[in-house]
Amino acid sequence: VVRLEGTNVDQGKAIINESGLNVIAADDLDDAAQKIVKAVRG
Repeated sequence: VVRLEGTNVDQGKAIINESGLNVIAADDLDDAAQKIVKAVRG
């Protein structure tokens, strides 16, 4: 899980989503924490 923020956040998320890597983009630290818990629990 990576937290993305800044001017080109939408482009960064698109690149990550299209990369085929097992990476989850998050908007902020709370969102990242929730996504980590969800990923670990399956």
